[in-house]
Amino acid sequence: MQPAKIPKPDPAWPDPVWPDPAWEVEAVLAWHDDNAKAAIRSLLDDCKHLRQQLALAERAMSRGMTRGWTPRYKRDAL
Repeated sequence: MQPAKIPKPDPAWPDPVWPDPAWEVEAVLAWHDDNAKAAIRSLLDDCKHLRQQLALAERAMSRGMTRGWTPRYKRDAL
């Protein structure tokens, strides 16, 4: 058995975990044809959907499965 290959980071993408925030904003606006109100509405709808999914998961998971972790619905201040 051969050891697993460890992927090397892509030099074109400096942070493999999170892309450039400015690029993300431009991508969201481009998706909505530069309509800022439509982009905001879409992102708010996404937040609402994810909060509902988190609430469902919280009710379905046992304490043992999450090892005492409980979700937070408000994020930390930046």
